[in-house]
Amino acid sequence: MSVVASGFAAGLSLIVAIGAQNAFVLRQGLRREHVAPVVLVCAGSDMVLIALGTAGLDLATTAVAWLAPALRYGGAAFLIVYGGLALRRALRPGQLVADPAGRPSGLGGCLATCLALTWLNPHVWLDTVLLLGSLANGQGDRRWWFAGGAMAASWLFFSALGYGARWLRPWFASAKSWRLLDGGVALVMWAVAASLLWRG
Repeated sequence: MSVVASGFAAGLSLIVAIGAQNAFVLRQGLRREHVAPVVLVCAGSDMVLIALGTAGLDLATTAVAWLAPALRYGGAAFLIVYGGLALRRALRPGQLVADPAGRPSGLGGCLATCLALTWLNPHVWLDTVLLLGSLANGQGDRRWWFAGGAMAASWLFFSALGYGARWLRPWFASAKSWRLLDGGVALVMWAVAASLLWRG
């Protein structure tokens, strides 16, 4: 269960970063418009991408002996930098603006936008396929438990963001809340990086 919890924490810390995808989900939640399909697309896409990273990197590391340690140390370095950026945001917090106004959008257009924000976003590929994939493979035989924890984090976060948007709106408008959130992200990133280096 500790591996699942580690995957959950790592996945959640990466997902909660402010970005276009999260702003779109929040906007749809504030408008109560196509919330279920949007949550399904975002969380379902994360599941596919995490699975691709976990399975694909496993095959690659089996074929190339030096790739596994390279990914482990590279992932740790990335997490340290990522944590530093989160800490900088905590010191200078921003706000996530999601305008609930505007004309209602059709389901097709809404899903097309959601898919584009997910699959055409290089940060999504970096976080889910490369980073979470390398972190999962760092767990050895328990990699799929780690991946499962990360997938669960995605479902929980997008569901909470979409369906809890109206209650979360005052929270998202507070700079202090973003400071606490980004500070927590920094701590989790550094903790996961330390665990990677320790296992090395």
